Order: sequence, then C-alpha cells, then structure tokens
Amino acid sequence: MKVGTFRVDGERKVGVLDEAAGHVRPFALERAAAERGVEALARLAAEGLPLPELGAPVALSDIQLEAPIPRPRRNVFCVGKNYHDHAQEFASSGFDSSAAAGAVPKVPIIFSKVPESVIAAGEAIVMDSSVDASLDYEVELTVIIGKGGRGIKKADALKHVWGYTIVNDVTARDLQGRHSQWLIGKSQDTFCPMGPWAVTADEIDLADTTVKTFVNGEKRQDSNTGLLIFDVPTIIETLSAGITLLPGDVIATGTPAGVGIGFKPPRYMSHGDSVRCEIGGIGALENPIVDRARKADAAD
Repeated sequence: MKVGTFRVDGERKVGVLDEAAGHVRPFALERAAAERGVEALARLAAEGLPLPELGAPVALSDIQLEAPIPRPRRNVFCVGKNYHDHAQEFASSGFDSSAAAGAVPKVPIIFSKVPESVIAAGEAIVMDSSVDASLDYEVELTVIIGKGGRGIKKADALKHVWGYTIVNDVTARDLQGRHSQWLIGKSQDTFCPMGPWAVTADEIDLADTTVKTFVNGEKRQDSNTGLLIFDVPTIIETLSAGITLLPGDVIATGTPAGVGIGFKPPRYMSHGDSVRCEIGGIGALENPIVDRARKADAAD
C-alpha cells in the first residue's frame, strides 16, 4: 500500500494512492490524528487497530502533497557510511572525522537531523552560500517505525517496521568539516526532503531495491539496498539497545557512493539545480535548489 500526506482545501489528510487512476482516497481520521500525517497509520498498526474507512477519491491535481510525516515528533535518526563504496569515498574526502578508526565502520555510526529540517517533494532546498557553500545530496531508504520498543533483537526487528519512504540527507560539507560533527551541517532549514510517498513494509524487498540520485538529469548515485553494510534489523537493534523507539520514528539508513564530495574535484549543488532521488517501489523525490543569498541580492 502506498500512502501520502496532503492538503485539500487547507486541511491535512492522509490517504491511499491509486497511481493508475490518478487519485488518492483519504482515510477517515480525526483531525488531530491527520495532523501527524502517516505517523497516525503507524500508531494504529502499533496498537493493533484496523485502518479507518476510506473516503471519496480526490484527484492528484487537487491536492498539495506534503512530506509523509511533515514534522516528526523526534529528530530523524540517520546512519553514516553504511555502503562500502561510500565509506571509502567519504573516508578519503577529508571531511570524515571518523576516518581514523578505518574507512568501513565496525558498528553503525548514528547521527540525527532536527524535525524542522523536513520538507516535501517539490519544495525548495534553501542553501545560503554565505554560510553553506558546499551543498551535497544523499539518497536514503528510510524506515518508519510502527511498533515501538527497547532492546529489540535483530530477529524481531522487522516486526517493528511499519513502512518506508525516501529521505535526501542534504549536507553542507563545509559546515560538516568546520564543526567536526554532523548535526549542524545536516540540520539546516529545508535539509531533509522526505517523500513523496510512504509504502507499507511488504512493498519493499530490502535485499534488492534500487537507490538512485540524479542532479539536473545526470545520474550520480546508482546502487541497491542489498549492499548496505549494516542492514535494517542491525540498525534497529543498535538504536533500541538503549533508546526506546516509538511509533512514527524515522530512520534514514545511509547513502551509497556518488555523492558530490566523492568527485575530484567535488561536484556540489548550487542555485537553480534540481536533485531527484529515486527508490524502487516508492517513487521519486525531487527538489529545486535555491540560494538565499542570491535571492536577497536579487531583491536589492
């Protein structure tokens, strides 16, 4: 099942996508639940409750699509250096503060992005070249937790997954290098595009799902989730060992090689570019790049 969060006549709804028919059918959720987006469905599943009834179809042309979870309740959990080829390219980039421990991590590297950085497909990623001139992209298969828990074992981990979406882990490499940590460079406003849709866990084959990125139509990343260093169950076991995971928690699982910092010289994004992240079975998350500093200059 492919679902989305959207607005119709200014009211937030959550509904099922019918791509062939070109419409969505909203669930009969209470307004407060709908405000949480797809998280509301994850919470119902965690409680063992049935999905609400579906309403009348609404044409895609009549909706404003939002991120599946427009504002996560907590920071988005992220995993660094989780594909072998990306671990190698990043370790040699000069921006990797963990490189002294080896290019390929021995345990998952976890960081986070603040909830306020989340934006929807089609919204602008707003950089500020006076602050973050080295803007990079990272396509990531992203887990949405259904059943929460602490001390979850690998063997049981997938029972705790409600579904998946796409996150573009946008990164200001200059800030990442300057501060020798990852949160500031990855949590700037608009630096977490998410969507366009979410799918239930049964829709994704973790052993064989394509992961790609295009910048201005040029393919930059092309990999497969089967090449993750630490698989989804390992990530969930690692996080939940000391952190209680909650329904609706979001976990971005890492990006493959082909990011801008991996080229020599680096190939960063800039004002007027467009970045498109594709994951098989979910769709394509596309966003334009806008430079706040250039907008300000134009206004003057």
